Amino acid sequence: MKTLHTAVLAAALAACAFSAPVLASEPVEKDAIAMVQKGADFMKSASKEEMIKRINAKDPEFVQGPLYLTMRDARGIILANPVNPAMIGKDLVDVPDADGKPFRREILQLAKSKGKGWVDYKFKNPASGKVEAKTTYIQLVGDVTLEAGIYKK
Repeated sequence: MKTLHTAVLAAALAACAFSAPVLASEPVEKDAIAMVQKGADFMKSASKEEMIKRINAKDPEFVQGPLYLTMRDARGIILANPVNPAMIGKDLVDVPDADGKPFRREILQLAKSKGKGWVDYKFKNPASGKVEAKTTYIQLVGDVTLEAGIYKK
């Protein structure tokens, strides 16, 4: 019986090792969609509050190098941001991107009208320090929007 228990434990640990893949290259659209879906699935089995904690704690399930999950409420207030915690609690809805595009308003409108999709804008890439083209996949989950973005090459 002890051998069976050890085998089951080893199999479970091996499965966990493969459940949070580390991106081998720059993330692409399918990676952003998968990250948001993983967050949505987590919220269905846990809670919004637990998701906020996980994102802000930089849980490797939801923060994988340049790809990470963020969350905002229906008014646009940032609830979780693992890369820039100074944004948490801020209302940045009317702050445009580098080209003057009100992309945060677009995110909220897309969430309200279609529930999910892509929003393109310009944003400072923390890796390069330069303003670059970015696209973010968003999905409305309950009363919040989950987001994961990638820089376009």
